Amino acid sequence: MENNKKIPFLGNYIDGNWTQSDGGGNEWAIVSPADLRDTIIEIKSSVHDVAAACEAAKQAFKTWKNTTLDERKEYLSKLKQVYTARADEMAIMISRETGKPLWESKTEASALAAKISVTLDYSLKLISEEKIPGALPNIDGYVRYKPRGVMAVVGPFNFPAHLPNGHIVPALIAGNTIVFKPSDKTPAVGQLLAEFFAEAGFPPGVFNLVQGQAEIGKRLVQSEHVDGVLFTGSYEVGLKIKQDTLDHYWKILALEMGGKNSTIVWDDADLEKAVYETIVGAYMTSGQRCSCTSRVVLHKNIKDKFVENFHATAKKLSVDHWSKNPFMGPLISQDSVEKYMRFQEIAGREGAESLMRGKSLDVGVEGYYVSPSIHLVGKLNKESTYQKNEIFGPNVAIYTVEEPEEAFEIVNFGGYGLAAALFSKDKQLFDHFLAETRVGLFNWNRTTNGASSKMPFGGLGKSGNDRPSGHFAVQYCATPVASLEDETEFDKNKMFPGISYDYT
Repeated sequence: MENNKKIPFLGNYIDGNWTQSDGGGNEWAIVSPADLRDTIIEIKSSVHDVAAACEAAKQAFKTWKNTTLDERKEYLSKLKQVYTARADEMAIMISRETGKPLWESKTEASALAAKISVTLDYSLKLISEEKIPGALPNIDGYVRYKPRGVMAVVGPFNFPAHLPNGHIVPALIAGNTIVFKPSDKTPAVGQLLAEFFAEAGFPPGVFNLVQGQAEIGKRLVQSEHVDGVLFTGSYEVGLKIKQDTLDHYWKILALEMGGKNSTIVWDDADLEKAVYETIVGAYMTSGQRCSCTSRVVLHKNIKDKFVENFHATAKKLSVDHWSKNPFMGPLISQDSVEKYMRFQEIAGREGAESLMRGKSLDVGVEGYYVSPSIHLVGKLNKESTYQKNEIFGPNVAIYTVEEPEEAFEIVNFGGYGLAAALFSKDKQLFDHFLAETRVGLFNWNRTTNGASSKMPFGGLGKSGNDRPSGHFAVQYCATPVASLEDETEFDKNKMFPGISYDYT
Protein backbone atom coordinates (compact mmCIF):
# COMPACT_ATOMS: atom_id res chain seq x y z
CA MET A 1 0.00 0.00 0.00
CA GLU A 2 1.24 3.46 -0.89
CA ASN A 3 1.41 5.59 2.23
CA ASN A 4 -0.53 8.52 0.74
CA LYS A 5 -2.68 6.90 -1.91
CA LYS A 6 -6.41 7.66 -1.79
CA ILE A 7 -8.38 4.52 -0.99
CA PRO A 8 -11.33 3.68 -3.29
CA PHE A 9 -14.59 3.53 -1.36
CA LEU A 10 -16.07 0.10 -1.98
CA GLY A 11 -19.45 0.79 -0.37
CA ASN A 12 -21.12 -1.00 2.50
CA TYR A 13 -20.54 -4.75 2.81
CA ILE A 14 -23.98 -6.39 3.03
CA ASP A 15 -24.90 -10.04 2.56
CA GLY A 16 -21.53 -10.86 1.06
CA ASN A 17 -21.53 -8.00 -1.47
CA TRP A 18 -20.19 -4.46 -1.66
CA THR A 19 -23.11 -2.10 -2.23
CA GLN A 20 -22.90 1.56 -3.26
CA SER A 21 -25.57 4.11 -2.38
CA ASP A 22 -26.16 7.77 -3.22
CA GLY A 23 -25.36 8.66 0.37
CA GLY A 24 -28.59 10.50 1.06
CA GLY A 25 -26.64 13.34 2.59
CA ASN A 26 -24.34 11.04 4.56
CA GLU A 27 -21.12 11.94 2.78
CA TRP A 28 -17.77 12.90 4.24
CA ALA A 29 -14.05 12.72 3.53
CA ILE A 30 -11.33 11.48 5.87
CA VAL A 31 -8.08 13.42 6.01
CA SER A 32 -5.15 12.02 8.01
CA PRO A 33 -4.72 13.85 11.34
CA ALA A 34 -0.98 13.38 10.83
CA ASP A 35 -0.89 15.14 7.45
CA LEU A 36 -3.81 17.28 6.33
CA ARG A 37 -2.67 16.91 2.70
CA ASP A 38 -3.40 13.16 2.88
CA THR A 39 -7.03 12.55 1.89
CA ILE A 40 -7.55 8.88 2.66
CA ILE A 41 -11.10 8.03 1.58
CA GLU A 42 -14.45 9.61 0.71
CA ILE A 43 -17.56 7.92 2.12
CA LYS A 44 -21.18 7.76 0.94
CA SER A 45 -23.60 5.80 3.07
CA SER A 46 -27.38 5.70 3.32
CA VAL A 47 -29.57 5.09 6.36
CA HIS A 48 -31.45 2.60 4.20
CA ASP A 49 -28.39 0.35 4.20
CA VAL A 50 -28.86 -0.22 7.93
CA ALA A 51 -32.13 -2.10 7.43
CA ALA A 52 -30.62 -4.17 4.61
CA ALA A 53 -27.58 -5.13 6.68
CA CYS A 54 -29.66 -6.04 9.74
CA GLU A 55 -32.05 -8.11 7.62
CA ALA A 56 -29.11 -9.93 6.00
CA ALA A 57 -27.61 -10.68 9.42
CA LYS A 58 -30.97 -11.92 10.71
CA GLN A 59 -31.40 -14.31 7.79
CA ALA A 60 -27.81 -15.54 8.02
CA PHE A 61 -28.25 -16.22 11.74
CA LYS A 62 -30.77 -18.97 10.94
CA THR A 63 -28.03 -21.12 9.45
CA TRP A 64 -24.89 -19.74 11.18
CA LYS A 65 -26.26 -20.60 14.65
CA ASN A 66 -26.60 -24.23 13.54
CA THR A 67 -23.06 -24.60 12.24
CA THR A 68 -20.89 -26.72 14.49
CA LEU A 69 -18.29 -25.20 16.75
CA ASP A 70 -15.59 -26.87 14.65
CA GLU A 71 -16.99 -25.27 11.49
CA ARG A 72 -16.99 -21.82 13.07
CA LYS A 73 -13.44 -22.40 14.31
CA GLU A 74 -12.40 -23.19 10.75
CA TYR A 75 -13.76 -19.89 9.45
CA LEU A 76 -12.01 -17.97 12.21
CA SER A 77 -8.78 -19.85 11.58
CA LYS A 78 -8.93 -18.70 7.93
CA LEU A 79 -9.54 -15.15 9.15
CA LYS A 80 -6.50 -15.46 11.41
CA GLN A 81 -4.39 -16.37 8.38
CA VAL A 82 -5.64 -13.28 6.54
CA TYR A 83 -4.99 -11.08 9.57
CA THR A 84 -1.42 -12.37 9.75
CA ALA A 85 -0.71 -12.12 6.02
CA ARG A 86 -2.03 -8.55 5.76
CA ALA A 87 -0.93 -7.17 9.14
CA ASP A 88 1.50 -4.65 7.64
CA GLU A 89 -1.21 -3.30 5.36
CA MET A 90 -3.56 -2.88 8.32
CA ALA A 91 -0.86 -1.19 10.41
CA ILE A 92 -0.24 1.46 7.77
CA MET A 93 -3.97 2.09 7.41
CA ILE A 94 -4.32 2.52 11.16
CA SER A 95 -1.42 4.96 11.24
CA ARG A 96 -2.73 7.02 8.34
CA GLU A 97 -6.23 7.27 9.75
CA THR A 98 -5.41 7.79 13.44
CA GLY A 99 -1.92 9.28 13.27
CA LYS A 100 -0.54 6.61 15.61
CA PRO A 101 3.18 5.92 15.33
CA LEU A 102 3.76 2.93 13.07
CA TRP A 103 5.33 0.86 15.88
CA GLU A 104 2.11 1.20 17.86
CA SER A 105 -0.13 0.44 14.88
CA LYS A 106 1.87 -2.72 14.19
CA THR A 107 1.13 -3.82 17.75
CA GLU A 108 -2.57 -3.28 17.16
CA ALA A 109 -2.55 -5.08 13.81
CA SER A 110 -0.80 -8.11 15.30
CA ALA A 111 -3.37 -8.24 18.11
CA LEU A 112 -6.12 -9.15 15.63
CA ALA A 113 -4.82 -12.67 15.03
CA ALA A 114 -3.85 -13.03 18.68
CA LYS A 115 -7.46 -12.35 19.74
CA ILE A 116 -8.64 -15.29 17.66
CA SER A 117 -6.05 -17.57 19.26
CA VAL A 118 -6.95 -16.52 22.80
CA THR A 119 -10.67 -16.87 22.13
CA LEU A 120 -10.44 -20.32 20.58
CA ASP A 121 -7.78 -21.73 22.87
CA TYR A 122 -8.68 -20.08 26.18
CA SER A 123 -11.96 -18.15 26.42
CA LEU A 124 -14.33 -20.75 24.98
CA LYS A 125 -14.19 -22.61 28.28
CA LEU A 126 -16.39 -19.88 29.75
CA ILE A 127 -19.31 -21.01 27.59
CA SER A 128 -18.60 -24.72 27.42
CA GLU A 129 -21.33 -27.21 28.30
CA GLU A 130 -21.49 -28.10 31.98
CA LYS A 131 -23.12 -31.14 33.53
CA ILE A 132 -24.51 -30.90 37.07
CA PRO A 133 -25.00 -34.43 38.37
CA GLY A 134 -27.93 -34.70 40.75
CA ALA A 135 -29.19 -31.18 40.07
CA LEU A 136 -32.46 -32.57 41.46
CA PRO A 137 -32.83 -35.98 43.09
CA ASN A 138 -32.01 -38.58 40.41
CA ILE A 139 -32.03 -35.92 37.70
CA ASP A 140 -28.97 -34.46 36.04
CA GLY A 141 -28.76 -30.86 34.97
CA TYR A 142 -26.95 -29.27 32.05
CA VAL A 143 -25.98 -25.70 31.28
CA ARG A 144 -25.52 -24.95 27.60
CA TYR A 145 -24.93 -21.66 25.82
CA LYS A 146 -26.84 -20.39 22.81
CA PRO A 147 -26.08 -17.41 20.59
CA ARG A 148 -28.18 -14.28 21.04
CA GLY A 149 -28.74 -13.35 17.38
CA VAL A 150 -27.66 -10.23 15.51
CA MET A 151 -24.98 -8.21 17.28
CA ALA A 152 -24.38 -4.57 16.36
CA VAL A 153 -20.73 -3.68 16.93
CA VAL A 154 -20.07 0.06 17.18
CA GLY A 155 -16.35 0.81 17.11
CA PRO A 156 -14.08 3.61 18.37
CA PHE A 157 -11.41 5.60 16.54
CA ASN A 158 -8.48 5.06 18.92
CA PHE A 159 -8.18 1.30 18.32
CA PRO A 160 -10.26 1.08 15.15
CA ALA A 161 -9.38 -2.55 14.37
CA HIS A 162 -8.45 -4.21 17.66
CA LEU A 163 -11.37 -3.10 19.83
CA PRO A 164 -14.16 -3.98 17.37
CA ASN A 165 -12.36 -7.26 16.70
CA GLY A 166 -12.51 -7.91 20.44
CA HIS A 167 -16.31 -7.94 20.18
CA ILE A 168 -16.66 -9.52 16.74
CA VAL A 169 -14.55 -12.66 17.23
CA PRO A 170 -16.29 -13.83 20.45
CA ALA A 171 -19.70 -13.04 18.95
CA LEU A 172 -19.00 -15.09 15.83
CA ILE A 173 -17.58 -18.11 17.63
CA ALA A 174 -20.64 -18.14 19.88
CA GLY A 175 -22.87 -18.36 16.77
CA ASN A 176 -24.05 -14.75 16.37
CA THR A 177 -24.00 -12.67 13.20
CA ILE A 178 -22.57 -9.15 12.95
CA VAL A 179 -23.40 -5.67 11.70
CA PHE A 180 -20.32 -3.52 12.24
CA LYS A 181 -20.30 0.27 12.18
CA PRO A 182 -16.78 1.70 12.46
CA SER A 183 -16.11 5.12 13.90
CA ASP A 184 -16.87 7.80 11.32
CA LYS A 185 -13.29 8.99 11.94
CA THR A 186 -11.77 5.67 10.82
CA PRO A 187 -13.92 4.24 8.01
CA ALA A 188 -10.94 3.09 5.90
CA VAL A 189 -9.79 0.74 8.67
CA GLY A 190 -13.37 -0.55 8.90
CA GLN A 191 -13.48 -1.16 5.17
CA LEU A 192 -10.18 -3.02 5.25
CA LEU A 193 -11.44 -5.18 8.11
CA ALA A 194 -14.48 -6.09 6.00
CA GLU A 195 -12.17 -6.97 3.10
CA PHE A 196 -10.40 -9.41 5.42
CA PHE A 197 -13.70 -11.11 6.30
CA ALA A 198 -14.62 -11.34 2.62
CA GLU A 199 -11.25 -12.92 1.84
CA ALA A 200 -11.69 -15.43 4.66
CA GLY A 201 -14.87 -16.64 2.97
CA PHE A 202 -17.50 -16.21 5.67
CA PRO A 203 -21.02 -17.07 4.46
CA PRO A 204 -23.07 -14.11 3.16
CA GLY A 205 -24.71 -12.08 5.91
CA VAL A 206 -22.61 -13.43 8.77
CA PHE A 207 -20.46 -10.29 8.81
CA ASN A 208 -21.82 -6.99 7.49
CA LEU A 209 -20.33 -3.48 7.42
CA VAL A 210 -22.30 -0.23 7.44
CA GLN A 211 -20.42 3.07 7.43
CA GLY A 212 -22.06 6.02 9.07
CA GLN A 213 -22.21 8.97 11.36
CA ALA A 214 -24.52 9.59 14.32
CA GLU A 215 -27.89 9.04 12.64
CA ILE A 216 -26.83 5.74 11.06
CA GLY A 217 -25.48 4.60 14.42
CA LYS A 218 -28.82 5.42 16.03
CA ARG A 219 -30.75 3.53 13.36
CA LEU A 220 -28.49 0.53 13.85
CA VAL A 221 -28.81 0.22 17.62
CA GLN A 222 -32.58 0.77 17.39
CA SER A 223 -33.16 -1.87 14.70
CA GLU A 224 -35.77 -4.45 15.65
CA HIS A 225 -33.47 -7.12 14.19
CA VAL A 226 -30.58 -6.31 16.52
CA ASP A 227 -30.35 -8.46 19.66
CA GLY A 228 -27.29 -6.86 21.22
CA VAL A 229 -25.14 -3.74 21.00
CA LEU A 230 -21.41 -4.08 21.65
CA PHE A 231 -19.88 -0.63 21.98
CA THR A 232 -16.52 0.93 22.78
CA GLY A 233 -16.26 4.70 22.99
CA SER A 234 -17.06 7.71 25.12
CA TYR A 235 -19.40 7.91 28.08
CA GLU A 236 -21.59 10.41 26.24
CA VAL A 237 -22.16 8.12 23.25
CA GLY A 238 -22.62 5.08 25.47
CA LEU A 239 -25.29 6.96 27.40
CA LYS A 240 -27.10 7.81 24.16
CA ILE A 241 -27.08 4.13 23.15
CA LYS A 242 -28.63 3.30 26.51
CA GLN A 243 -31.28 5.97 26.04
CA ASP A 244 -31.98 4.94 22.43
CA THR A 245 -32.65 1.34 23.50
CA LEU A 246 -34.58 1.91 26.75
CA ASP A 247 -37.68 0.25 25.32
CA HIS A 248 -35.68 -2.63 23.86
CA TYR A 249 -35.42 -4.57 27.11
CA TRP A 250 -34.38 -7.75 25.32
CA LYS A 251 -31.15 -6.31 23.93
CA ILE A 252 -27.89 -7.05 25.66
CA LEU A 253 -25.73 -3.92 25.94
CA ALA A 254 -21.99 -4.22 26.46
CA LEU A 255 -20.81 -0.63 26.89
CA GLU A 256 -17.09 0.07 27.28
CA MET A 257 -16.79 3.79 27.93
CA GLY A 258 -14.37 6.39 29.24
CA GLY A 259 -11.97 6.69 32.14
CA LYS A 260 -10.37 9.18 34.50
CA ASN A 261 -7.66 6.86 35.74
CA SER A 262 -5.29 7.27 38.67
CA THR A 263 -1.77 6.06 39.39
CA ILE A 264 -0.68 6.14 43.04
CA VAL A 265 3.04 6.26 43.82
CA TRP A 266 3.87 5.52 47.46
CA ASP A 267 7.03 6.48 49.34
CA ASP A 268 8.53 2.96 49.16
CA ALA A 269 8.11 2.64 45.38
CA ASP A 270 10.81 1.95 42.83
CA LEU A 271 10.74 5.51 41.51
CA GLU A 272 12.78 4.82 38.40
CA LYS A 273 10.19 2.28 37.32
CA ALA A 274 7.24 4.34 38.51
CA VAL A 275 8.23 7.42 36.50
CA TYR A 276 8.76 5.46 33.28
CA GLU A 277 5.54 3.44 33.61
CA THR A 278 3.52 6.56 34.40
CA ILE A 279 4.96 8.42 31.40
CA VAL A 280 3.77 5.52 29.26
CA GLY A 281 0.41 5.47 30.99
CA ALA A 282 -0.17 9.19 30.56
CA TYR A 283 1.10 9.88 27.06
CA MET A 284 0.98 6.73 24.93
CA THR A 285 -1.45 7.16 21.99
CA SER A 286 -1.28 10.90 22.81
CA GLY A 287 -3.47 10.23 25.82
CA GLN A 288 -6.28 8.89 23.64
CA ARG A 289 -6.90 5.66 25.51
CA CYS A 290 -9.76 5.06 27.91
CA SER A 291 -7.21 3.49 30.26
CA CYS A 292 -4.63 6.30 30.08
CA THR A 293 -3.40 7.81 33.35
CA SER A 294 -5.13 11.16 33.99
CA ARG A 295 -4.24 11.58 37.66
CA VAL A 296 -0.95 10.93 39.43
CA VAL A 297 -1.30 10.68 43.21
CA LEU A 298 2.06 11.06 44.99
CA HIS A 299 3.03 10.44 48.59
CA LYS A 300 4.44 13.72 49.86
CA ASN A 301 7.81 12.13 50.73
CA ILE A 302 8.63 11.36 47.09
CA LYS A 303 6.69 14.13 45.37
CA ASP A 304 9.61 16.40 44.46
CA LYS A 305 11.84 13.60 43.15
CA PHE A 306 9.05 12.07 41.08
CA VAL A 307 7.88 15.38 39.62
CA GLU A 308 11.43 16.40 38.69
CA ASN A 309 12.04 13.22 36.72
CA PHE A 310 8.54 13.00 35.26
CA HIS A 311 8.70 16.58 33.99
CA ALA A 312 12.19 16.16 32.53
CA THR A 313 11.10 13.01 30.66
CA ALA A 314 7.83 14.48 29.39
CA LYS A 315 9.70 17.44 27.87
CA LYS A 316 11.86 15.08 25.81
CA LEU A 317 9.06 12.91 24.36
CA SER A 318 9.15 12.92 20.57
CA VAL A 319 6.01 14.08 18.74
CA ASP A 320 6.00 13.65 14.96
CA HIS A 321 4.50 12.04 11.87
CA TRP A 322 3.71 8.35 12.29
CA SER A 323 6.22 7.24 9.65
CA LYS A 324 9.10 8.59 11.76
CA ASN A 325 8.17 6.30 14.68
CA PRO A 326 7.95 8.94 17.41
CA PHE A 327 6.48 8.21 20.82
CA MET A 328 3.44 10.42 20.18
CA GLY A 329 1.50 11.25 17.05
CA PRO A 330 -1.29 13.82 16.68
CA LEU A 331 -4.73 14.04 18.25
CA ILE A 332 -7.51 12.69 16.07
CA SER A 333 -9.18 15.96 15.03
CA GLN A 334 -9.29 19.72 15.29
CA ASP A 335 -12.15 19.36 17.77
CA SER A 336 -9.89 17.26 19.98
CA VAL A 337 -7.16 19.90 19.83
CA GLU A 338 -9.63 22.60 20.77
CA LYS A 339 -10.95 20.55 23.69
CA TYR A 340 -7.40 19.87 24.89
CA MET A 341 -6.51 23.57 24.76
CA ARG A 342 -9.77 24.53 26.46
CA PHE A 343 -8.90 22.31 29.42
CA GLN A 344 -5.53 24.02 29.73
CA GLU A 345 -7.45 27.23 30.34
CA ILE A 346 -9.96 25.59 32.68
CA ALA A 347 -7.17 24.09 34.80
CA GLY A 348 -5.58 27.51 35.21
CA ARG A 349 -8.83 29.23 36.12
CA GLU A 350 -9.46 26.60 38.79
CA GLY A 351 -6.11 27.21 40.45
CA ALA A 352 -3.96 24.41 39.04
CA GLU A 353 -0.29 25.24 38.51
CA SER A 354 0.86 24.65 34.95
CA LEU A 355 4.18 22.84 35.20
CA MET A 356 4.14 22.03 31.49
CA ARG A 357 1.55 23.69 29.28
CA GLY A 358 0.01 21.92 26.31
CA LYS A 359 0.29 23.74 23.01
CA SER A 360 -0.02 23.13 19.29
CA LEU A 361 3.19 21.95 17.64
CA ASP A 362 4.73 22.51 14.23
CA VAL A 363 6.50 19.29 13.27
CA GLY A 364 7.13 20.24 9.64
CA VAL A 365 3.86 18.79 8.35
CA GLU A 366 0.41 20.18 9.06
CA GLY A 367 -1.55 18.01 11.47
CA TYR A 368 -3.21 17.99 14.87
CA TYR A 369 -0.02 17.83 16.92
CA VAL A 370 0.15 18.98 20.55
CA SER A 371 2.71 18.82 23.34
CA PRO A 372 2.14 16.89 26.59
CA SER A 373 0.99 18.86 29.63
CA ILE A 374 1.28 18.59 33.42
CA HIS A 375 -0.73 20.43 36.07
CA LEU A 376 -0.05 20.44 39.81
CA VAL A 377 -3.35 20.52 41.66
CA GLY A 378 -2.19 19.56 45.15
CA LYS A 379 -5.48 18.50 46.72
CA LEU A 380 -8.77 17.16 45.43
CA ASN A 381 -11.42 19.71 44.51
CA LYS A 382 -14.76 18.01 43.91
CA GLU A 383 -16.19 21.11 42.24
CA SER A 384 -13.41 21.24 39.64
CA THR A 385 -14.40 20.71 36.02
CA TYR A 386 -10.78 19.99 35.14
CA GLN A 387 -10.31 17.36 37.83
CA LYS A 388 -13.44 15.31 37.12
CA ASN A 389 -13.81 15.29 33.32
CA GLU A 390 -12.12 13.01 30.81
CA ILE A 391 -9.91 15.11 28.51
CA PHE A 392 -8.75 12.33 26.14
CA GLY A 393 -5.45 14.02 25.47
CA PRO A 394 -1.87 13.98 26.83
CA ASN A 395 -2.50 15.66 30.18
CA VAL A 396 -1.96 14.63 33.80
CA ALA A 397 -3.01 16.25 37.07
CA ILE A 398 -0.61 15.62 39.97
CA TYR A 399 -1.89 15.35 43.55
CA THR A 400 -0.01 15.10 46.84
CA VAL A 401 -1.25 12.99 49.78
CA GLU A 402 -0.03 11.60 53.09
CA GLU A 403 -2.52 8.84 53.90
CA PRO A 404 -4.08 6.05 51.82
CA GLU A 405 -7.58 7.36 52.58
CA GLU A 406 -6.76 10.60 50.74
CA ALA A 407 -5.70 8.57 47.70
CA PHE A 408 -8.87 6.42 47.81
CA GLU A 409 -10.98 9.56 47.62
CA ILE A 410 -9.13 10.81 44.53
CA VAL A 411 -9.29 7.46 42.73
CA ASN A 412 -13.03 7.08 43.39
CA PHE A 413 -13.94 10.67 42.54
CA GLY A 414 -15.75 11.73 39.38
CA GLY A 415 -17.90 8.73 38.53
CA TYR A 416 -15.50 6.84 36.26
CA GLY A 417 -14.21 3.48 37.40
CA LEU A 418 -12.01 1.88 34.77
CA ALA A 419 -8.36 1.55 35.81
CA ALA A 420 -5.94 2.44 38.58
CA ALA A 421 -2.39 1.49 39.52
CA LEU A 422 -0.25 1.45 42.65
CA PHE A 423 3.54 1.63 42.83
CA SER A 424 4.72 0.25 46.15
CA LYS A 425 6.70 -2.69 47.49
CA ASP A 426 4.04 -3.34 50.15
CA LYS A 427 1.65 -6.14 49.12
CA GLN A 428 -0.61 -5.42 52.09
CA LEU A 429 -0.95 -1.83 50.92
CA PHE A 430 -1.85 -3.09 47.45
CA ASP A 431 -4.52 -5.34 48.94
CA HIS A 432 -5.87 -2.38 50.92
CA PHE A 433 -6.10 -0.22 47.79
CA LEU A 434 -7.62 -3.09 45.82
CA ALA A 435 -10.40 -3.39 48.39
CA GLU A 436 -11.15 0.33 48.66
CA THR A 437 -10.98 1.52 45.05
CA ARG A 438 -13.95 1.23 42.73
CA VAL A 439 -12.39 0.21 39.42
CA GLY A 440 -12.53 -2.73 37.04
CA LEU A 441 -8.74 -2.98 36.64
CA PHE A 442 -6.19 -2.38 39.38
CA ASN A 443 -2.51 -2.91 38.57
CA TRP A 444 0.46 -3.26 40.89
CA ASN A 445 3.78 -1.72 39.83
CA ARG A 446 2.78 -1.23 36.21
CA THR A 447 0.89 1.44 34.29
CA THR A 448 -2.88 1.75 33.95
CA ASN A 449 -2.98 1.17 30.21
CA GLY A 450 -2.42 -2.05 28.33
CA ALA A 451 -4.41 -5.21 29.05
CA SER A 452 -4.34 -8.96 28.57
CA SER A 453 -6.90 -10.69 26.36
CA LYS A 454 -6.74 -13.56 28.83
CA MET A 455 -8.37 -11.37 31.49
CA PRO A 456 -11.58 -9.33 31.73
CA PHE A 457 -11.49 -5.70 30.62
CA GLY A 458 -14.18 -3.29 31.75
CA GLY A 459 -15.06 -0.63 34.25
CA LEU A 460 -17.68 0.54 36.71
CA GLY A 461 -19.86 3.63 36.85
CA LYS A 462 -19.40 5.91 33.84
CA SER A 463 -16.72 3.55 32.48
CA GLY A 464 -19.06 0.68 31.69
CA ASN A 465 -22.17 -1.31 32.50
CA ASP A 466 -20.63 -4.41 34.06
CA ARG A 467 -20.16 -6.29 30.80
CA PRO A 468 -16.37 -6.80 30.84
CA SER A 469 -14.77 -7.51 27.49
CA GLY A 470 -11.45 -9.24 26.84
CA HIS A 471 -11.53 -12.85 28.03
CA PHE A 472 -15.11 -12.42 29.30
CA ALA A 473 -16.57 -11.16 25.99
CA VAL A 474 -17.87 -14.61 25.05
CA GLN A 475 -20.18 -14.43 28.08
CA TYR A 476 -22.20 -11.46 26.83
CA CYS A 477 -22.26 -13.00 23.35
CA ALA A 478 -24.12 -16.10 24.55
CA THR A 479 -27.05 -16.80 26.81
CA PRO A 480 -27.09 -19.77 29.21
CA VAL A 481 -29.87 -22.34 28.91
CA ALA A 482 -30.57 -24.68 31.82
CA SER A 483 -31.87 -28.20 31.19
CA LEU A 484 -33.13 -30.72 33.73
CA GLU A 485 -32.88 -34.07 31.96
CA ASP A 486 -34.80 -37.08 33.31
CA GLU A 487 -34.08 -40.40 31.61
CA THR A 488 -36.00 -42.56 34.11
CA GLU A 489 -39.34 -44.26 33.49
CA PHE A 490 -42.53 -42.88 34.98
CA ASP A 491 -43.02 -43.90 38.63
CA LYS A 492 -46.66 -43.66 39.82
CA ASN A 493 -45.47 -43.90 43.41
CA LYS A 494 -43.88 -40.46 43.13
CA MET A 495 -47.03 -38.58 42.13
CA PHE A 496 -47.95 -35.55 44.21
CA PRO A 497 -50.87 -35.84 46.62
CA GLY A 498 -54.29 -34.92 45.28
CA ILE A 499 -53.76 -36.09 41.69
CA SER A 500 -56.00 -38.86 40.40
CA TYR A 501 -54.22 -40.06 37.31
CA ASP A 502 -55.08 -43.18 35.36
CA TYR A 503 -53.28 -43.35 32.04
CA THR A 504 -55.25 -45.34 29.45
